[in-house]
Amino acid sequence: MFQIIGIVLLFGLVFGSFIMSGGKIGVILEAAPHELMAIGGAGVAAFLISNSMATIKATGGGFKKIFSGPKWKASDYTDLLSLLFLLTKTMKSKGVIALESHIERPEESTIFSRYPKVMKDHFAVAFICDTLRMMTMNLEDPHQVEDAMEKQLEKHHHEALAPAHALTNMADALPALGIVAAVLGVIKTMGSITEPPAVLGAMIGGALVGTFLGVFLAYGLVGPMAQRLKDVVDEEGAFYRIIQSVLVAHLHGNAAQISVEIGRGNVPSPSQPSFLELEEALGAIPNDAV
Repeated sequence: MFQIIGIVLLFGLVFGSFIMSGGKIGVILEAAPHELMAIGGAGVAAFLISNSMATIKATGGGFKKIFSGPKWKASDYTDLLSLLFLLTKTMKSKGVIALESHIERPEESTIFSRYPKVMKDHFAVAFICDTLRMMTMNLEDPHQVEDAMEKQLEKHHHEALAPAHALTNMADALPALGIVAAVLGVIKTMGSITEPPAVLGAMIGGALVGTFLGVFLAYGLVGPMAQRLKDVVDEEGAFYRIIQSVLVAHLHGNAAQISVEIGRGNVPSPSQPSFLELEEALGAIPNDAV
């Protein structure tokens, strides 16, 4: 919502100030189509040249995140902590054998199925199951497990940030592409040097629209979108950090309740459930769920 308001303000204030100061918007409107074709077309072409198909597809999906924000809401963090509580509680109270059916076939697990949104996230489920599987294979050194989890998180986060980096590179290129479009306009103007000053002035003004649009799009639109996408990905990455903190705390021998409390402390502040809220969520879990 705020992103849409920001875009409206961006165009309204920039072009509104130009008109209020006596500028002729007709010059910009006349030059904009072919200038945008040169700048935008070159920008898209450079984007396609410099990125893999996976990054290109992910960038398309990234635009949804820019406007909708992180997919994980406050209730999802409570659900994740409840899920981890059930898994660690099962492991402590019933042993490794009771846990195996849940981590080998999570789609059939009565524990995982209680939290469908978490279940839909392939990485979250695989991250939990793979880590618990390592524990069942007697890898019980908390430092080794934490190091292995850290490497998985770094890999996933690096891949998730690829669209934001791609947009940042495009934003960096747009001012230079605007200069390219402006130079082409100047070349066109020099070819008509015998025209009257009024005609030449309009042609030069149209050429300068290219420089304006390149800088305007880079710093007013594409650059902020890239930063917004990066911030969203960073916030979503905190969700997976909770998994790491809870499972490592469990390996240190803490009770399930203590482990999830440690995880709760790492939840981003806007989405962090209070101690009582988490206590109520855990208390609402049926006894036969473990």
